[in-house]
Amino acid sequence: MTVPPAASAELSFIGNATLLIRYGDLTLLTDPNFLHRGQRAYLGHGLVSKRLTEPALDVRELPQDLDAVVLSHLHGDHWDRVTRRHLDRSLPVVTTPHAARRLQGLHGFRRAVGLRTWEGHPLISGRQQVRVTSLPGAHARGPAARLLPPVMGSLLEFGDLGGPVRLRMYLTGDTLMYEGVREIARRCPDLDLAVVHLGGTTLPGGLLVTMDGRQGVELLETVRPRRALPVHYDDYTVFRSPLDAFLRHAGERGWADAIVRCAPGERVTVAAGGMPPRAASDR
Repeated sequence: MTVPPAASAELSFIGNATLLIRYGDLTLLTDPNFLHRGQRAYLGHGLVSKRLTEPALDVRELPQDLDAVVLSHLHGDHWDRVTRRHLDRSLPVVTTPHAARRLQGLHGFRRAVGLRTWEGHPLISGRQQVRVTSLPGAHARGPAARLLPPVMGSLLEFGDLGGPVRLRMYLTGDTLMYEGVREIARRCPDLDLAVVHLGGTTLPGGLLVTMDGRQGVELLETVRPRRALPVHYDDYTVFRSPLDAFLRHAGERGWADAIVRCAPGERVTVAAGGMPPRAASDR
């Protein structure tokens, strides 16, 4: 990855919800999922889902200067056995309290940090910093919520060390549209980019546990980011809402020009202030 220009971030899309994000000296990894096509992710309570795609990068090809992982929740398509086996256990992992306890106690990731909703944690590398703030998320509603691990969205606020925030990025995590998203809109205006987890993930009985295309656009209309990057679609058998559904709804609602298209294996540079992104292939 090249170093992006000032007040911009370079994102490399590996697949599912896995991104490498570079801002100056900082390099972050999100929701690491390195299972291969045909392998199964464990979703809890005996549920598994088969991966339909290959990750664009092998876990052994991650950059040596990786600074931290931002993990939305502890599910097998966001933190898998390949990650657990090969990722450096000295890396900080910023995540939910539920996931942090398990990563520290069972897997040896002693620097895992669990954030309560609206709690922030700074990360510093060289001349740059990012503040990661835990945002509301709901993987399911009602009694079904007890069957799934707690999930968080993340606000990433990038800037120079000791300076003002230059770039704001919202990672939705595996949430549905609900009142918590409207609270994010009230408390977190001026978002340069929203990374939107889609897929319309459906569990047995028809239970929807991630946003489909319609809900994804409803989220955009609620939080009003300058740009939106769709992720978490078409990778697993439990996904029922394809990327095309989101793009169709976005076009119908006037959001087509705001969508950042970045396929797995590609990278895109997103600047502050709504400047158009620049895309390139990693391979």
